[in-house]
Amino acid sequence: MSQWILLRGLTREARHWGAFDAALVAHGLVGAGERAACIDLPGNGVEHAHAAPLSVIEMMDFVRERAMSLNVRMPCRVLAMSLGAMVATAWAERHPDEIERLVLINTSMRPFARVTERLRPAAWPMLARIATGWTRPDRCEALIHTLTCNRDDTRDADIAHWADLRRTHGASAANALRQLAAAARFRAGRDAPRCPVLLLSSAADRLVDPACSTRIAKQWRASHSVHPWAGHDLPHDDANWTCEAIAAWLDAHERTRDIRVANP
Repeated sequence: MSQWILLRGLTREARHWGAFDAALVAHGLVGAGERAACIDLPGNGVEHAHAAPLSVIEMMDFVRERAMSLNVRMPCRVLAMSLGAMVATAWAERHPDEIERLVLINTSMRPFARVTERLRPAAWPMLARIATGWTRPDRCEALIHTLTCNRDDTRDADIAHWADLRRTHGASAANALRQLAAAARFRAGRDAPRCPVLLLSSAADRLVDPACSTRIAKQWRASHSVHPWAGHDLPHDDANWTCEAIAAWLDAHERTRDIRVANP
């Protein structure tokens, strides 16, 4: 089984995955005794001391080097969210032999989406409040939770935990702006990556219009599944649905491959 790499998005880090790695194991997506490799983008988490590059391509080079240093088996599978999905796309486009499968969650990228789809106008006032409250961890994380999560039963615990992460390894305001600039500038190819791609999106995403994923999937003729109520942070809101969608997609590809082998 190929190894999974997990990439988070804007200013988020590996520890924001929470118990998602356990869900991967429970659904058989990660083998017994193995773990997915959670790699932080430069400027986030354990890499918070690094200046975030102003280009997604440079972020990709950084992540790729980290994967090599961790001895990740190639070709690997990459599951990535938002800005991380742009990094994963750049990797698959430039080093296709290293990526076996690609799962992109609630992402957006040129030339498939307009500015008002990539960041919904209704979210702009809250993003401004997040920016002005960047040095106030609890307030900032409460706003981020409201904007990105539709599951509320763990809200208080989430905010307390995320605020602690911000106090220890939080991304700086400067790195947040640099990552946002890199995301805005990134342009993917109109042709699909060589590996199979699955798009997952949330119908109730308040940050990014799910039309972005729909358009990418249509252009690339890629598989696409839509969650009916989750927010932008789909793995947080419904880890089981996310894993079930990935497992079903992988099973479908395996069946198709078996049919092709049996009927060359």
